[in-house]
Amino acid sequence: HLLLFLLFVGPFNCFASYSRATELFYSLNEGLPAGVLIGSLARDLRLPAAGGQHPASLQPPLSFTLASHGLGGQYVQLDNRSGELHTSAVEIDREALCVESSGATIFGGSAAVSSSSSSPESCLLLLDVLVLPQEYFRLVKVKIAIRDVNDNAPRFPVPHIHLSVPENAPVNTRLAIEHPALDPDMGTNGVQTYRLRDNYGVFTLDVEENENGERTPYLIVMGALDRETQDEYVTVIIAEDGGTPPLVGSATLTIGISDINDNCPQFNDSQLNVTLYGNSSLGTHVATVHAVDMDLGSNAHITYSYSQKVPQPSRDLFHLNESTGIITLSTKVDGDTPKLHRLIILGNGPGCIPAVITVLVTIIKVMMRPPEVVPRFIANEVEGVVYLKELEPINTPIAFFTIKDPDEKYKVSCYLDGDGPFGLSPYKPYNNEYLLETTNPLDFETQQLYEISIVAWNSEGFHVKKVVKIQILDDNDNSPVFSEELIELSIEENNVPNAFLTKLHATDADSGERGQVSYFLGPDAPSYFALDKTTGVLTVSTQLDREEKEKYRYTVKAVDSGFPPRESIATVTITVLDKNDNSPRFINKDFSFFVPENFPGFGEIGVISVTDADAGQNGWVALSVLNGSDIFVIDTGKGVLRAKISLDREQQSSYVLWIEAVDGGDPALSSTAKITILLLDINDNPPLVLFPQSNMSYLLVLPSTLPGSPITEVYAVDKDTGMNAVIAYSIIGRRGPRPESFRIDPKTGNITLEESLMQNDYGLYRLLVKVSDHGYPEPLHSTVMVNLFVNDTVSNESYIESLLRKEPDISVEEKQPQISIEPTHKKMESASCMPTLVALSIISLGSIALVTGMGIYICLRKGKKHHRADENLEVQIPLNGRINLHMLEKKPVEISNI
Repeated sequence: HLLLFLLFVGPFNCFASYSRATELFYSLNEGLPAGVLIGSLARDLRLPAAGGQHPASLQPPLSFTLASHGLGGQYVQLDNRSGELHTSAVEIDREALCVESSGATIFGGSAAVSSSSSSPESCLLLLDVLVLPQEYFRLVKVKIAIRDVNDNAPRFPVPHIHLSVPENAPVNTRLAIEHPALDPDMGTNGVQTYRLRDNYGVFTLDVEENENGERTPYLIVMGALDRETQDEYVTVIIAEDGGTPPLVGSATLTIGISDINDNCPQFNDSQLNVTLYGNSSLGTHVATVHAVDMDLGSNAHITYSYSQKVPQPSRDLFHLNESTGIITLSTKVDGDTPKLHRLIILGNGPGCIPAVITVLVTIIKVMMRPPEVVPRFIANEVEGVVYLKELEPINTPIAFFTIKDPDEKYKVSCYLDGDGPFGLSPYKPYNNEYLLETTNPLDFETQQLYEISIVAWNSEGFHVKKVVKIQILDDNDNSPVFSEELIELSIEENNVPNAFLTKLHATDADSGERGQVSYFLGPDAPSYFALDKTTGVLTVSTQLDREEKEKYRYTVKAVDSGFPPRESIATVTITVLDKNDNSPRFINKDFSFFVPENFPGFGEIGVISVTDADAGQNGWVALSVLNGSDIFVIDTGKGVLRAKISLDREQQSSYVLWIEAVDGGDPALSSTAKITILLLDINDNPPLVLFPQSNMSYLLVLPSTLPGSPITEVYAVDKDTGMNAVIAYSIIGRRGPRPESFRIDPKTGNITLEESLMQNDYGLYRLLVKVSDHGYPEPLHSTVMVNLFVNDTVSNESYIESLLRKEPDISVEEKQPQISIEPTHKKMESASCMPTLVALSIISLGSIALVTGMGIYICLRKGKKHHRADENLEVQIPLNGRINLHMLEKKPVEISNI
């Protein structure tokens, strides 16, 4: 039964597996970087994180793989575990992947790219993804639509577009521009509009869109055209797409105005009067008529003909060249020839009424033959034109002229008629020979063609002219000339690369190649300047920094194409203009100033030095205090820092300020610096006694106290620092039965018992202790009264209190306390015998005085025993007074029992 069940269910199971094919559709922009998430297949297919209902330990992991890596697979990365699809390192370019005209899908295994010609907005990347394991097996068809972004600017297929418009084109004539701009982007990102940079007031553009969405620009004539007024219009056609922001492309549009036959021939004169001698030879030039037609080409072709009113004898006598309009003598003049001939000549143009001119020819009959002028050219002569180079030297021979009388009856003379640097002189020793030569230098740039006449006349007054045309040939005798020898330019710093500076212009008076000028940088020009040799456009290829270099000065050359070439030099100076591109800069990032406390208000603490590499207003710097402005102020111009008030180190030992420097640019740039002000201590605080707390306090000292035992201490502090706070203690006044029994340590202030106390030593001891600092220049001190009551017990506290209130009668010892800050080494001097004897004598006398004094002292002690006993009953009674922190010199410090 199981076998039958499997056979029955198996085909349906197979069918179900293959039917689980799924399609997913995603879209993304072209040109995205690697790692951009396209979509999650597991999430979008709603697949469980682990397979089905299996326990977590038995769930097989999902696996996602591309069926194969084809053309489309190189643009994506598929995470095999999570099923997340990301862009790969290969950037997607929609225009490269999907060509609209192809309309085909390019397959590479299971990955392909599809572009539909019917939907130009559609560009699909097709992927086949397999989902495993078997429980979740399916084939997923992934379609990724590539959205177009405006990453291509319109581009014309040719840089120059030529269009011809007939000059009689009516207004609103439309002419298609054959080379529209192309934009690989699609839809609104493609070309949308066209415009002209300069329409000259007679043109505009319109755009027509065909069925395929192609936009073609049309030129529309908006005004009357006249080729004879302006035969060409040059402008720029600009194509703009619809992206955001829009991108543009341009090309040069040349609109040529074609000629139509709208002008007819015209003569400058209506009548021409000519005189002809009767003995003129055949072919003699009589006159030349010339008409002008403003049209071009065949429309301007003119032919000349006689009017029907001209009689046949005149036609036979004078030949008219119908192309050139030259009239020559065609038959011999005899006695029957009329003296006056009216020649009416027509100038004929295509489709025009002929222009008319009348030539009146008067024939003068003569009975003698005119003189003859026979030229023999030395210089190069072609068809009556002599060619001379402009660099020919003075007195260059041109031609010999032989003058003679055919009848040999009359004397013939000769002279030169016409302007120019030429001279005609008899050539001796021959008669009737004349030499034509140059008399001054020739200059092609001044005049290129001369027309002179060699005139011969006989004694009867009969004249004959021989016309000579002299054409001056150009030589490379002129160097290029700059319009300015010193070219002063300016440019703002931080310019864009290849920025335009100027267009140099030099002219060369020579003609042809000799006048063609090329431009070159001089050897002193930095390498980052470039000069176009043809156009003379000067550019700079890199960004200039005024702070690095403000002035540039170098030479440029203009060289012609003659042989040998000639050149000229001009100087270019470039001033780099400042931009506010530098923040103010402090000389130090952190400033530290040491100022003695109690420094007077508005005294100069220090100078904050700051610079700004910019120039002018951009380099003006204003300083201000960002914090602590209620105490400190800074001089904006000089940078002097001052305190408004006197500073007390004991209140605050240091200050940290932030100073801001702002320049004068727009927008302004700024920087900050940290200022640390350390107050140096001065000795302005006397030591402050903290113990004992009162001059009225006392301490009971038992008579059994051993010598060397510490009794009490004086403890003081000083708010100053350093040596100003080093404290020394000394007893400057004593009162008591035996006051020398106590001593004080000058360093610690500890009071110790020096000698054993006897019964006679009972009573109240009052020690005036001076607490002094080591300040400079003047040490400060305070005093305190230390009261010691030597007794076994205290029996009468009120009596002791009354004694303490009395002003003690203590003589002050002006003895400075000695504290050894450093060991002091004294040099012992050698003693002589005399000082030794004196010392021994003094000791002896002192001993006698001491014994005598001791006896007197013992007697006095017995007489005052009871009085001292009463004094020994004094008791400490603290005062409820406040601490005076500024006790003056030699006044006791009153301290409460707080």
